[in-house]
Amino acid sequence: MLFKKRDVDSALEQKGFKRIETDHSYFIYFTQTNKKSRVGTKTSHGKGGKDIPDGLLSYMATQCKLNNKQFIDLIKCPLSRSEYERILIEKGFADNG
Repeated sequence: MLFKKRDVDSALEQKGFKRIETDHSYFIYFTQTNKKSRVGTKTSHGKGGKDIPDGLLSYMATQCKLNNKQFIDLIKCPLSRSEYERILIEKGFADNG
């Protein structure tokens, strides 16, 4: 399944990730209390950069501490920010304070 880079970038920002521009679009997750977490992912600017193929999507899911289905749900919105943060807290990648 291909996703448009701009759609993935936008979805990540809506779910609490903040963009840091370097040679890639790098995203760091900030909790709902605006605390920086240890979770981040990136999307490439190179080689067309319009679509994100399955392999990169899987890698991004791993970086975001999710399985592929959960990551797709995060992008498509069935997985809310609150639910995503709950997953991160359970896995020890964000605090609940």
